This record gives sequence, C-alpha cells and structure tokens, in this order.
Amino acid sequence: MKLYQLILTKNECYISGRSFAPKGIMVHSTGAPNPNLKRYVGPDDGRLGKNQYSNHWNQARPEGRQICCHAFIGKLADGTVATYQTLPWTMRGWHGAKGPKGSVNDTHLGFEICEDDTRDPVYFRKVFTEAVELCAYLCKMFSLDPMRDGVLIDHAEGYRRGIASNHGDVRHWFPKHGESMDTFRAAVKTAMCGKAPAPAPPKPAPAPAPGEIAHTVKQGDTLWALAVKHLGFGHRWPEIQALNGGIDPRKLRIGMTLKIPKEAKKS
Repeated sequence: MKLYQLILTKNECYISGRSFAPKGIMVHSTGAPNPNLKRYVGPDDGRLGKNQYSNHWNQARPEGRQICCHAFIGKLADGTVATYQTLPWTMRGWHGAKGPKGSVNDTHLGFEICEDDTRDPVYFRKVFTEAVELCAYLCKMFSLDPMRDGVLIDHAEGYRRGIASNHGDVRHWFPKHGESMDTFRAAVKTAMCGKAPAPAPPKPAPAPAPGEIAHTVKQGDTLWALAVKHLGFGHRWPEIQALNGGIDPRKLRIGMTLKIPKEAKKS
C-alpha cells in the first residue's frame, strides 16, 4: 500500500471534531468516471496534481453536501495508484448517511475508491489490491475481523442492513472483474496473515485450435457483431456461443478471449 495523508481540515466534518471508536469499515466507490485523486483530495501537495476546478472535498460543504470520508484510493498525477488518508481514523466521518436502524457513520470507517469507467481490468486490479491492503491495515489497527458479520461491508450492504442511504456501490463494479464483497473480505483476511492479498491476474489467452481464431473482446463487441465479421451472418452467433462453452451473450467483458470458427461452415 502507498499511503499518504492530507487531512481535509476545511471540511465541516473535520471542524465538528466528533470522535468515535471504529467497529467496522464501509467500502464506497465514487460513481463517477474520474480515477484521479485530485478530484477529491486537495490542494495539490506535489503528488496529486492541480485540480483546475478546485472542487475537491477540502472545503466546508463539497458540492453543497455534508460529506467526508476517511480515505480515498485512486491515481496520482504520475498515473500510479495510492491511498490518501483524509480524516483521522478515530474521527466520525460523513460517508454513509443513515437508515431506519441507525447510522453507519457512528460505527464504521469509510473510504472511497475513485472509479474509472469500471471496465479497465488493469486499473481495477490495482485499486482492488490497494483497498485490500488498506482494510488489512485498519483491521489490524483496530482489532477487527473482516470475516465477522457486519464488520467489512460496502454501501449496498449497509443500505440493506438499515444503517446507510440507498446506494449500490460497489456491486455495480466488482462483479465486472470477477470479484464480490465476499472475495474482497477473504482477500483482506489473507492479507492480514501476510499472504498475497489479491487474486492472480487474468490468464493469458490459450492458443487457438486448428480451424479457430482467438479474439480479444473490445468495447462494443457482441456475439452478433462477431458473427457478422467472421462468419458473414449475424444469425450464426450461436456457433461462437457453442464454441465458448455456451457463454451468456450478456456477459462479455472487455479483455475476455473468445474462440471463433476460422471459416464459415457449409450449410
């Protein structure tokens, strides 16, 4: 983990100065396609880069809202991924609002992962690993068990538990890259034991068999479009589906490798 500190001292949350004893951690993601830390953390400390709009969260009410969290994960000006602590760990944040059963702000630390367009597997793996290491660090600091019910949750889980506002993060992002909060919790537990925290990167594409070609899925690809391109007719997409183990056409992911018949079959 690459951890820096820039406390948001001008934010009303920090000024209120309410302390608390962390009993858990809530994972958020920003919901906007901007992976740069400078969008939320400022002013520039020489690593972040200048935010030309000055719309970071180091002001009384960012975007006119009472919002503030304990940390952000995203890109520095040089393109590398890092974590910035933005509140003291034992200061009550304003990150999850409340529900009918109380407020997660009273019990949980909260951090935001800066989203890109949610489709880049390289960026996702970097921030996922950084988030795992941050949570392992905090769990050790406050003697938290990430596998215990309710300790390590995302915003969506907090809403379902009645302690947070109605948001869906991070389940709109993690599953696109084969992860979930369950795999995240397991990775944090593993990291706390000193083992590799994140799953292995995607396997390299296998060599195509005779009569096949390998195609790496790009933005906008569909089985119909690939059938038009390689087989001449869109209605032949089931041939590609069958060759790839009956893959669900709705679950194509950028970077995935598909096998495609090299030549059209004779009817």
